[in-house]
Amino acid sequence: MFCGKSSCKPSSSARMLAALLFILFHIQLAHGQQTCSEGFMFERRSRQCIDVDECRTMPDACRGDMRCVNQNGGYLCLPRGLYSRPFSPERPQVQQLPETAYGGTSEGQTNSFQPVPPERTAEPSYPQVSYPVPCILGYTLADDGTCTDVDECETNSHHCNPTQVCINTAGGYTCSCTEGFWLIGGQCQDIDECRYGYCEQLCANVPGSYSCSCSPGFTLNTDNRSCQDVNECEDSPCSHACYNNLGSFMCNCDPGFELARDGTSCNDVDECRFSDSLCQHQCVNAPGSFTCVCPPGYYVLDDDRSCEDINECDTGNNTCTTERVCFNFQGGYTCLAPLQCPPPYVEVGDNQCMCTNGNPACRDQPFTILYRHMDLLSGRSVPADIFQMQATTRYPGAFYIFQIKSGNEGQEFYMRQTSNMSATLVLSRPIKGPREVVLDLEMVTVNNVINFRGSSIIRLTVYVSEHPF
Repeated sequence: MFCGKSSCKPSSSARMLAALLFILFHIQLAHGQQTCSEGFMFERRSRQCIDVDECRTMPDACRGDMRCVNQNGGYLCLPRGLYSRPFSPERPQVQQLPETAYGGTSEGQTNSFQPVPPERTAEPSYPQVSYPVPCILGYTLADDGTCTDVDECETNSHHCNPTQVCINTAGGYTCSCTEGFWLIGGQCQDIDECRYGYCEQLCANVPGSYSCSCSPGFTLNTDNRSCQDVNECEDSPCSHACYNNLGSFMCNCDPGFELARDGTSCNDVDECRFSDSLCQHQCVNAPGSFTCVCPPGYYVLDDDRSCEDINECDTGNNTCTTERVCFNFQGGYTCLAPLQCPPPYVEVGDNQCMCTNGNPACRDQPFTILYRHMDLLSGRSVPADIFQMQATTRYPGAFYIFQIKSGNEGQEFYMRQTSNMSATLVLSRPIKGPREVVLDLEMVTVNNVINFRGSSIIRLTVYVSEHPF
């Protein structure tokens, strides 16, 4: 339908659509949904896209001896000494949006929202140079009439300082730092990677790089940063046992050996030096152990340390003939000769000699002599009861006196009477062997009723051993 300006009014649906579009437009502006091209930013106050001055907003936009020149929608990095006059970039002019951005003003027209993108209406402002430039800065005219990029890094026309590296870009170049350096105050300074834990263990910083190493007992992994424990026991440096631990190892020795000062080899322990009580008689050292030996006449017990007497008389390992009696003592034996009673005594059996009353030569002699033998350990502790003597017949009115008649020149023994009819021979002083002591122990019988006094002798032969066992 076509309507004139004065005779036709918009329908109610058209008016509602226009109002809705009007509200939607303001909501979009209020929420900042207006978009701008790169290098521009939307200003809500003026509702326009304005240029961003990168030279002010970006720190160190240009490095080295380069000057930042703002452009409409961008910026340039140019050498400072290239121009004959100061350069002041102008702010770009942006096309103003119409006051009414939705439809026309005629009542008969339907309002519609069409966002207007910003346009770069102002020409880019380039620096004014003192000579005609057919190509823009950073490019050169080729033989075919086209402009080609100038490689400032190759032509050495850059202004990077000696610590920096030149990187060519389209129409310019960038001053950067090589790996291992960072830019501080316009200078490339070495990065101390060791401060930041690049290495797991040991780190050595070098200009532009670093070197990792490991502590003893570790080896560097293929990543050249982490360390792996070395199992030294795989190729064991120990002479006996090896135990691996983190970063090291420990050597151990078999029983009877001790670790040497070098920490790897083992030395035999001479157990015999440490104690005299390891063996009862003699200790003989052996690699990693020791052996106890006993003197002749003894054997080693099952405890491998103590000595026990060999009874040569029982084993038959003796040289006694049939006429002689074998008598064993600690550590040896002796062959006793057959009993021979000295005159005026006669043999009456059981190693006993008697002197008869009818023989005048027996008047001042003991009535009987009884031969006995015993053994005694050398150095036996004292006092010690070693032999007992007792009267075999008791006569009415008689009493008995016991005493050592001979053989006690060293006063090692004495008699202690234990009853009216008995006494004990006591060792009062230690006696060392080997030694043979013959004691005559006398028992005196006194009977005052019949006025009788007589005596009997026990001739005791004591074999003192050479060793105290």
